[in-house]
Amino acid sequence: MSLRGKKIVLGITGSIAAYKSCLVIRQLIKKGAEVQVVITPAGKEFITPITLSALTSKHVVSEFFSQRDGTWHSHVDLGLWADAMLIAPATASTIGKMANGVADNMLITTYLSMKAPVFVAPAMDLDMYAHPSTQKNLATLQAYGNHIIEPGTGFLASKLEGKGRMEEPENIVRCLEQFFSCQGDLAGKKILITAGPTYEKIDPVRFIGNYSSGKMGFALAEECASRGAEVALVCGPVSTAMQTAHPHVKRIDVECAQEMYDACMDIYPRMDAAILCAAVADFTPETTATQKIKRKGDDMVIRLKPTRDIAAALGKIKSSGQLLVGFALETNDEEANAQSKLQKKNFDFIVLNSLNDQGAGFRTDTNKVSIITATDKHNYPLKPKAEVAQDIIDALAGLMK
Repeated sequence: MSLRGKKIVLGITGSIAAYKSCLVIRQLIKKGAEVQVVITPAGKEFITPITLSALTSKHVVSEFFSQRDGTWHSHVDLGLWADAMLIAPATASTIGKMANGVADNMLITTYLSMKAPVFVAPAMDLDMYAHPSTQKNLATLQAYGNHIIEPGTGFLASKLEGKGRMEEPENIVRCLEQFFSCQGDLAGKKILITAGPTYEKIDPVRFIGNYSSGKMGFALAEECASRGAEVALVCGPVSTAMQTAHPHVKRIDVECAQEMYDACMDIYPRMDAAILCAAVADFTPETTATQKIKRKGDDMVIRLKPTRDIAAALGKIKSSGQLLVGFALETNDEEANAQSKLQKKNFDFIVLNSLNDQGAGFRTDTNKVSIITATDKHNYPLKPKAEVAQDIIDALAGLMK
């Protein structure tokens, strides 16, 4: 998921949880956001502006006037600049001021001028949180259209049942990601993605497979979901550590090429696009032994038959309103083989990567790809797979406009 290019005003108040703001900043920036901190005078008692400025590479805003020469900070400009305002931690005092329009510091005036959505992460002890006045103020903020973020609940639509303690930074950032994903350039689109290897059984304990980790496919699924799409991720056998994070990714686990074929043929007619990233076996044993094959003699012959071609089958049933994206992992004659595959499979574009490039291919966290269409080719440098996914989905989104 990504917050690439988003401008976030982070409000910090006088809470012991202010130290967590550093973690929030780091995660926001890691996701691609630009962060401007606005801190209350009390907040500076818990964390220094120097620390915050070092993390954001921006001057921290606290007072109305920065110097005695008449220059001042414009809360109106901040309200127009931001794509979102996040107040984390938000004390009971600040929540009360927000609910009642008590504009006695720079943070509250910025909030009152904010044109973008506002997210509030309460931070206080349980008794303070449960007090009727705090509950009334939170309900008022919700009525004003603010989003309240609490442990285990995320956005609260009606009941306020949290326990006061500020939500963990990674979950706060995830709430913002999920909010923006509903407004992304793939909002309302349905996308099928295949990922990982397939295992073709020889007997109950042995199989024919490959080295695919599924990392590229998972990165594509998260990127699509973060931009608003509903994703069906058909996944071959990958490490148990491989998990999807976005709630808009529905994972369908399969093992062999036939199972992946059946799942894709069932799902694709309901999709707007498919990205075929899985490393599907081209051949499978003609017969599968029901018991473990014992070692006998000096050799063993396994007869193989072709698996069903998922890409070709989807290319044949693709309608005029659908898109189909393929992958080509090559070791020789890379571009010629990719161009041939592009035409034969009826792809709209194909992503070429080569095992000859160090840091690309299976089991790596990086990849180096070229995106090839019938008329064009664009080469990309070696990047983390999450960034490669952004490039690929940019290309896909461009075709969906």
